Amino acid sequence: MQVPLLDLKAQYRQIKVEVRARLDEICESQMFILGPEVARMEEALAGYCRAPHAVGVSSGSDALIIALMAAGIGPGHRVLTTPYTFFATAGAIARVGALPVFVDIEADTYNLDPAELAATLEGMTPAERATVKAVIPVHLYGQCAEMDPIIATCRQYNLTIIEDAAQAIGAEYKGRRAGSMGDFGCFSFFPSKNLGAFGDGGLVTCLSQEMDRQLRLLRMHGMEPKYYHHAIGGNFRLDALQAAIVAVKLPYLDGWSTARQKNAALYRKLFQEAGLAQRIGLPVEKQSRHIYNQFVIRVPQKRDALREYLATQQIGSEVYYPMSLHQQTCFAYLGYKTGDFPVSEQAAAQTLALPVYPELRPEQLAYVVEKIGEFVKKG
Repeated sequence: MQVPLLDLKAQYRQIKVEVRARLDEICESQMFILGPEVARMEEALAGYCRAPHAVGVSSGSDALIIALMAAGIGPGHRVLTTPYTFFATAGAIARVGALPVFVDIEADTYNLDPAELAATLEGMTPAERATVKAVIPVHLYGQCAEMDPIIATCRQYNLTIIEDAAQAIGAEYKGRRAGSMGDFGCFSFFPSKNLGAFGDGGLVTCLSQEMDRQLRLLRMHGMEPKYYHHAIGGNFRLDALQAAIVAVKLPYLDGWSTARQKNAALYRKLFQEAGLAQRIGLPVEKQSRHIYNQFVIRVPQKRDALREYLATQQIGSEVYYPMSLHQQTCFAYLGYKTGDFPVSEQAAAQTLALPVYPELRPEQLAYVVEKIGEFVKKG
């Protein structure tokens, strides 16, 4: 039996007629960059995320960069974030000339540890602390970070909060949606995301009218009106084709998220029935709405061997992420060393993502658990 990590063709069959019709309309209009299609998508996504404003941009990575730029963050500044996330989170900080400062994660959710955040700030000298301008908590794998204490710490030190919600559209923390709790929320529409385009695309939500205006200015090279430039921005524009695809998919998103949650629940049941729950660490549902961009298990021993075995059984899996960011060659200049963030390092060595996409059949999930059980029994 084949169980791919993700099957976007199955999703496309469900929406093909609607997508093709919208793309034909845009091709007839020949309005490909920004325009009414993007504006309609922005309005719909602002409502879905329960945020006052939403600005479509060229990618999730660019969403982080433009949010940092809008917040005035650059050379001489520090930004605190997690070392256990996709590269773009810390990469964006470095791209604007600021210094990434890493904070270890919670062992159960893999999200930024609020206690470690507070301790990191308290441990800085007054001069260092004065250069800290923002915190980027990541809502990893589809579950929100523990935002109340993070927000409290950021307010104490007057820090901008930029939520990296690339994997968490629709996720909730105490009833509040990802992207609505910080000063900015950054989303990705990369095709593999729960709400994906047919190429790159992203979104920034924000709380203030002024930041909304600044984001729109910066995504068009700081230009307003045409050829008059008030700031040095960039080309962060979203194209209408991607916006249309996202808009077509949005009404389906809650149903897809529910299907992911049902698959996660079935996985738990199957792991329990197979007697594997004591050998394999299962995801923790700590917050009010986990939308399972990934279903990530913890394999204390022989994680890589298990992944290789699953591949021989035609089961897709992935390691997100095999190396903590503070250990990456490109961040050697920060001066961190192995052992500085032990929880992140352990997660990188032990975690494995299993297929959880909405169109999976129960027998496919059962097959995955069966094969994991075979591997565990073999020792």
